[in-house]
Amino acid sequence: MAHQSLYRRYRSQRFSEILGQPHVTTGLQSAVAEGRESHAYLFSGPRGTGKTSTARVLAKALNCENLKDGEPCCECTSCKSIESGNSFDIHELDAASHNKVDDIRELIGKVHLGTPGRTKVYILDEVHMLSSGAENALLKTLEEPPEHVVFVLATTEPQKVVSTIRSRTQHFQFHLLPSDVLAEHLRWVVADAGLDVSDEGIEFALRQGGGSARDTLSALDLVVAAGGVPGGGEVAELLVRAIGDHDPARAMASIQEGLEFGREPRTIGEDALDLLRNAFLSAMGAPLAHLSDRQQEIAAEVGVAIGAAGLTRALESIGQALVEMRQAPDPRVPLEVTVLRLARAATSPGAPAADAGDTAGFEARIAALEARIADLEARLAAGAAQAAVGPAPAGRPTIPRPGQAQAGMPEETGAPSGGTPGRPPRPPRPEGGPPRSPRAGTTPPPSRAPRPGEPGPTVSPAADTSPPPTADTGAAPPPADTPVAPAAAASPPAGGGSLSVAAVTSAWGPLLDSLSQKVRARFKGGRITAVDSGSVTFGVPNAIARDRCLQVSADLENALAQHFGQGVQVHVVIDDQAAPPIDVARIEPRPVTNAPSDLDEDIGPVSELVDATDQSANGIDRLTKAFPGSEVIDA
Repeated sequence: MAHQSLYRRYRSQRFSEILGQPHVTTGLQSAVAEGRESHAYLFSGPRGTGKTSTARVLAKALNCENLKDGEPCCECTSCKSIESGNSFDIHELDAASHNKVDDIRELIGKVHLGTPGRTKVYILDEVHMLSSGAENALLKTLEEPPEHVVFVLATTEPQKVVSTIRSRTQHFQFHLLPSDVLAEHLRWVVADAGLDVSDEGIEFALRQGGGSARDTLSALDLVVAAGGVPGGGEVAELLVRAIGDHDPARAMASIQEGLEFGREPRTIGEDALDLLRNAFLSAMGAPLAHLSDRQQEIAAEVGVAIGAAGLTRALESIGQALVEMRQAPDPRVPLEVTVLRLARAATSPGAPAADAGDTAGFEARIAALEARIADLEARLAAGAAQAAVGPAPAGRPTIPRPGQAQAGMPEETGAPSGGTPGRPPRPPRPEGGPPRSPRAGTTPPPSRAPRPGEPGPTVSPAADTSPPPTADTGAAPPPADTPVAPAAAASPPAGGGSLSVAAVTSAWGPLLDSLSQKVRARFKGGRITAVDSGSVTFGVPNAIARDRCLQVSADLENALAQHFGQGVQVHVVIDDQAAPPIDVARIEPRPVTNAPSDLDEDIGPVSELVDATDQSANGIDRLTKAFPGSEVIDA
């Protein structure tokens, strides 16, 4: 006789021998013992959990000649014939291959025929595979079968069975077997069959079975045939641990090891997905009774190493890779690419790896960046405070600017005498020569002095860095509320002298000539009305001219301060006796492509300009000029 597989050799023959399904066996045994069995049953659950075996035990119990407390005797003729598979009281039909309407019609045609036993039992495996027409054809007979007929429908996907069939049956749900129950059963099988299997082989069979009695016994058959645990059984564990350790090289080596042992890429991915799911359940505190103690330890370790967020990401990524394998030219590529992404190492030592969607990794990196930013801000604040209380550099006194905070902020430094800050001094323009335009790219002058009526800057004693009186000029330091112009450390001012109406008037023209064309044009149309206490009052005829002068007054203030060696404020007021202002809109150049920002020549007063000839002409005038002697005729 040929070798018989262990799951067939040790198939359950009584209700008491069915493992791990007491909620099913107790109900069926009581119903048979009391004679209240149903006309139709629906058994659903994972593969290898005993659905078909339970249906056969029920058929034996319904036809047993020596029934005792609902249990078949397994010794009478009916029980023997059912065990041997030649009984006319039980009919098994594979609905996956007999799923057409004609197959169900043939079955219905034999339902009313008699049977040697008391009950004829029809077992339909994988009933969810029936076509829509076959399901509808079965409905009437399933609802009202003959009194001697019992239907047992088995399926692994009860959600695909139509509700009209489910409502006509008693539904019993089978579940995966606990690991301790399967381990005890395997040791009994090994002892009863006289097999030589180590504890490692039993652990391998339990891991491969995953709670299914048939799959576990098949794995035990493999251990016996191989003489030990087959190679490649630890690939999924090695792969998942490499992902948790962020070691892509080890993860790729684990996949290659599995391929060398002959395992398919899809099988490797499914095993890794199953282990990741167990780790996720362990991290969430879900019961894992179908796993052995060792498997539960592995799941807990992986759950701690990867974390809930990483496990979710890994489950989604590997699941998507398994879907992509169906259409991929090489099924290894989607799995390897996904594993590389999941096992990507951290970008810097001590920093956690963060893949897209890894919330925990991103939060850790953000926290590290925020800590560094806080440290840099503290250092900048400490440096600013030190600069505020420390002495100014020798030879470069700090000058407060109008509107600038005086404490805790760096001050503006002075510029060489005779020029604007940021460029060398400009020599005076020769008499009669054209004015010079400022260089392109020069640093703009400092902010202007406060306008009349505006509050001046408040200078605290600690921030007052005004220079002391000098022996050369004899000028006293300006008041605390007056901005002080930068003073040169190495050379005296270009002009020097006291600030008076005559001194300012004599220096006014050369100072304007040294400035830009815009400043010259706007300050040539007024007059100096007063000079007092470090300020110059300049009168213009109207408010428009005043506003235009105030826009460029900072340049003039800076030039006056450089010339007189002290801070000078220019106040622009409306003066009816001032000369009419120059039309700045006419003399300011419009910006054009590749043209300088300032004019090199001063066009002079507007009154001296001569209007150009009118060049406008319409189309008719141009035609008459093009054809001399022609006349325009009104049509």
